[in-house]
Amino acid sequence: MLGPDDFRRVLGHFASGVTVVTTLDVDGRPAGLTASAVSSVSLDPPLVLVCVAHTSQSYPAFHAHGRFAINVLASEHEHVARRFASTVSGPEKFEGTGYRQGVLGLPILKDALAEIECTIVHAYPAGDHTIFVGQVEAADCRGEAGLEPLLYYRGRFNRLNSPGDNR
Repeated sequence: MLGPDDFRRVLGHFASGVTVVTTLDVDGRPAGLTASAVSSVSLDPPLVLVCVAHTSQSYPAFHAHGRFAINVLASEHEHVARRFASTVSGPEKFEGTGYRQGVLGLPILKDALAEIECTIVHAYPAGDHTIFVGQVEAADCRGEAGLEPLLYYRGRFNRLNSPGDNR
């Protein structure tokens, strides 16, 4: 049987965008984590999902609040991704990052390329994670033209190699 480390290595060959997913804890304080396990589910109605490890310090806040925001990071925000992936807990993760209150009252990171605010409509236990499906209530692209996304590939943060828009 494939072990967790080998499976992580295999999945590492799938490049993905990097996000910080935020919510509020039971006391209304900001909580968040770095996530690459984020995906669109449906366009009509607009649904997204995020997978949160049961061991994450922020996991209880997702269950308690029932809402979350996905903040898509730009390539220059690697330090933000590392901070939210660290063992720093609760509101301390937000120190020095700059954030504002979104439409649903959720923490939205300053300078995120895009933001998606959701109400949790389903939570599915799946192994050592829970899959939270969110109904999109508000979304916006706030990134400046020319900014590129932060990527995660083979266990490391990366940037796009090609300049500009390749449409």
